[in-house]
Amino acid sequence: MGECRCRFCGALLTRTFADLGMSPPSNAYLDEGGLHRMEPYYPLHARVCDTCWLVQVEAFESPEAIFGDYAYFSSYSESWLRHAQAYSQAMIARFGLGAKSSVVEIASNDGYLLQYFRQAGVPVLGIEPARNIATVAEQKGIRTLCQFFGTATARQLVADGQQVDLLLGNNVLAHVPDLNDFVAGLKILLRPQGVITLEFPHLLRLIADNQFDTIYHEHFSYFSLLTVEQVLIQHGLSLFDVEELPTHGGSLRIFARHAEMTFPQTSDHVERIKAGERAAGLDHPRTYDAFAERVCESKRAFLECLIGIKRAGKNIVGYGAAAKGNTLLNYCGIGRDFIEYVADRSPYKQGRFLPGSHLPIVAPDKIAETRPDYVLILPWNLQNEIIEQMNYISQWGGRFMVPIPTVRMLP
Repeated sequence: MGECRCRFCGALLTRTFADLGMSPPSNAYLDEGGLHRMEPYYPLHARVCDTCWLVQVEAFESPEAIFGDYAYFSSYSESWLRHAQAYSQAMIARFGLGAKSSVVEIASNDGYLLQYFRQAGVPVLGIEPARNIATVAEQKGIRTLCQFFGTATARQLVADGQQVDLLLGNNVLAHVPDLNDFVAGLKILLRPQGVITLEFPHLLRLIADNQFDTIYHEHFSYFSLLTVEQVLIQHGLSLFDVEELPTHGGSLRIFARHAEMTFPQTSDHVERIKAGERAAGLDHPRTYDAFAERVCESKRAFLECLIGIKRAGKNIVGYGAAAKGNTLLNYCGIGRDFIEYVADRSPYKQGRFLPGSHLPIVAPDKIAETRPDYVLILPWNLQNEIIEQMNYISQWGGRFMVPIPTVRMLP
């Protein structure tokens, strides 16, 4: 087996962060015919770089294979739509965006966010590699370029006269195998006075809240602010502000500008969060070594809970055919012997099957029909939204189960 090197700094990777065994790609949903064919399984082994502290998994499939026809539509989450609308309103107010401005979103999905800028009269462009999702955005009137973003796309847009006042990417930085090419493209496309915002799950929260199920093949990298700042500096960009967000179990929204610019001024939030990361040991190997054992213990506790429920004659179904759920199920070896099916609101996923576990994906109406004893919420980051939507399960004594940070029953 060949050596692994850091996708940012090139250092040799020797330290394990979490070894989740062999797993199929988490968004490789199957049709019925696929149940009888061999699935590709790859090592799901997250390592940490001892030089720059970037946590990462190896890239086994090309971005085209993973994201060319994608199953995740952002607009199916009401809380995520509210998050997007609040963001657009805040950015318009903070940076004075209007009819003469330009907003470009990388990995713009189905237009879930850009629609709010467009409604406010701000010109927008989405860049989205998944053709099936880009088509939905176009149908909403969101001009969308169906490409992967990097230096080549950035140069093409600049040559076409595109300059960007606000360049944003929500939950895309983690999905980029060629991290340096992606960030270099941001530098190229940004107008001299322009601003970049990027949102991504915060490594500090992943460790503190035991969010090992957010590790999967489509998430190539896991970032601390300490590491992201190094990446930006390497490519001539400067971090000037950061916000902590509740989304995806705890995320950061970073603000960056060209390094040669002095405005906007740097907020003291930047140093505060970096100091918190240092205090939590994100610049020390022992923090990463301890997490690896914690993951193993979580698997044992989760399986003990499920075994107890099944031996008591109770039944369990899942809710949310999320990628993080597939990591959890495959790492723990859970299939139909424990869970009968998984319900999901997305028509694109209904009628298909989860990779690895082969659990059938059904419409949420099935839960009211079958009246399960337990509903396992796989996208635990949306647990409040899901519990509110499905509180009717209490009518027959049903309870919710949440697996992260430790398995627990609600209410």
